[in-house]
Amino acid sequence: MKIAIVCYPTFGGSGVVATELGLELARRGHEIHFITYSQPVRLALLNANVHYHEVNVPEYPLFHFQPYELALSSKLVDMVKLHKIELLHVHYAIPHAYAGYMAKQMLADEGINIPMITTLHGTDITLVGNHPFYKPAVTFSINKSDFVTSVSQSLKNDTLKLFNIKNEILVIPNFIELDKNIIDPNISCRRSVMANKEERIITHISNFRKVKRIPDVIKIFNKIQKQIPAKLMMVGDGPEKEKAEYLCEELGIQDRVIFFGNSNEIDKILSYTDLFLLPSETESFGLAALEAMAWSVPVISSNSGGLAEVNFDGISGYLSDVGKTKEMAENAIKILKDDTVLEEFKENALAVAEKFDIKNILPQYEALYEKAIYKFK
Repeated sequence: MKIAIVCYPTFGGSGVVATELGLELARRGHEIHFITYSQPVRLALLNANVHYHEVNVPEYPLFHFQPYELALSSKLVDMVKLHKIELLHVHYAIPHAYAGYMAKQMLADEGINIPMITTLHGTDITLVGNHPFYKPAVTFSINKSDFVTSVSQSLKNDTLKLFNIKNEILVIPNFIELDKNIIDPNISCRRSVMANKEERIITHISNFRKVKRIPDVIKIFNKIQKQIPAKLMMVGDGPEKEKAEYLCEELGIQDRVIFFGNSNEIDKILSYTDLFLLPSETESFGLAALEAMAWSVPVISSNSGGLAEVNFDGISGYLSDVGKTKEMAENAIKILKDDTVLEEFKENALAVAEKFDIKNILPQYEALYEKAIYKFK
């Protein structure tokens, strides 16, 4: 199959998932065309089955904001015609589904009919898409998609609640690639760089936005470290980072917390991590939690959004109501205080993660692609 993938090329979850999906499809022999405004961050190497087409937006004084949707839809039309692409898979409802629909209409005028699959990832629905300025366009784009998928049942439920959707929404969860989780024994990063032998390593990874409840991460860790020797690894960057640093100073634990910023060594950090904290206000899926579990790291998280579909309470970790930092800390201590208990949770976390291995999820996308292409023949 010849498939065009439209996504945001940044560190965000939707872009990472779309890129990894495309790369795995390419390994299976499909011809993949990434179409976006810059090369996706996970698209390190190109091969014979992977192509990247940059969307350039010319600057004109007439436009206060440059019309990316117009440039994207035009680029899609050109690439479909040039490479005989059979299917569009757009990730994130806006502006990608909207631009994809416009491209379909332009192509139809030339006698080219091509299916479009839209995958909903989270904030495109619950935050941006639900804004009154965008809601009509998002509703229209979803309903005009030929097929729609959601990364969790929770996000599907939110979409149906917030929008007047007539299309069926198929749940295909996010995934991880377990085969990639091998660390070179000669790597320079060693556990001793992060913590002493007797200390537990606790990690949080996010974009440090308010929805991640960064102060809660610090408060949970503060309660843990009072009973168990531990260090906290804070990976990522965003508007809440500076406040978190000040909070650590106020609590007198700044020497026990390491702020990495955005890092390309997440796998190395997770490979030494004992516990992952994700007390978010909401998560459409909880990809960061799944990536931790894939490294045999149990998770302490809120039970909001799609997290309960990823983190199994009492098995791969524990779930608590949003803001229940005392309970989260107590559950963390239950896991960390005993080596045998910790090892059991680590094994369980990996076992749960295996259910989301890309080898189990990719066939669901391939089956949908085949169905979509067959429908338009």
